[in-house]
Amino acid sequence: MQSEILVQASTLTFGAVGTIPCALGPAGITTAKTEGDGATPAGVFALRRVLYRADRLAAPQTSLTTMAIRSDDGWCDDPHDQRYNRPVRLPYGARAETLFRDDHVYDICVILGHNDDPPIPGEGSAIFFHLARENYQPTEGCVAIRLDHMLAVLSACTPKTFMRIEG
Repeated sequence: MQSEILVQASTLTFGAVGTIPCALGPAGITTAKTEGDGATPAGVFALRRVLYRADRLAAPQTSLTTMAIRSDDGWCDDPHDQRYNRPVRLPYGARAETLFRDDHVYDICVILGHNDDPPIPGEGSAIFFHLARENYQPTEGCVAIRLDHMLAVLSACTPKTFMRIEG
């Protein structure tokens, strides 16, 4: 059975969790995502895998694939690099985002299937479903929710769960 996580405006709706607030990019939702535009891409996205900080919390209870984030994990966001929108080990020779962060937003981070099969340079990278900052401050283009909500959502996800983002 497939299940849909629906994101519209600044709310996320999913099964027994109901409708909850979420943070998106400051430019809102777009159907024409480009690298660095501050927008959250519209579309239907697979939940590829769940990353988590094992030094801060236990692996979340979910039937999705989980993997602990290592201190040298990164994500290439340089559209001119061959590893664009792919995981990399840091330090890396091109621009890359650090996944092992001082803040808590990537303590749980779900990789969304955006622009990854195959990645098209410049059409957006590092689009994740992760933890929200205080007061749901905007993301760089990701979808973010509170930790307790994330744990509830992940506990109900299956490998067939997908995220639909509508603008």
